[in-house]
Amino acid sequence: MCLGVPGQIVESPVDDDDLRMAVVEFAGVRRSVCLACVPEATTGDFVVVHAGFAISRIDPLEAVRVFDYLNEIGDLEGWTDEIRR
Repeated sequence: MCLGVPGQIVESPVDDDDLRMAVVEFAGVRRSVCLACVPEATTGDFVVVHAGFAISRIDPLEAVRVFDYLNEIGDLEGWTDEIRR
């Protein structure tokens, strides 16, 4: 089973060797992510990421719902507080 995880674009997207890349934050961890599948995504947007590729944009409220669920099961304690600021 594959899992896409929501994260927030925190650094402006840039083109890197014909691939649009950006830094996305997941519960305080930042990773470089390819935005080729979501060319409209920009800083501040939430995206669902799978295997280093953003595969879709996600509504901020939906992202909070996912993070609330992960907090509930103990995987991301405190993360939704960070988003709501």
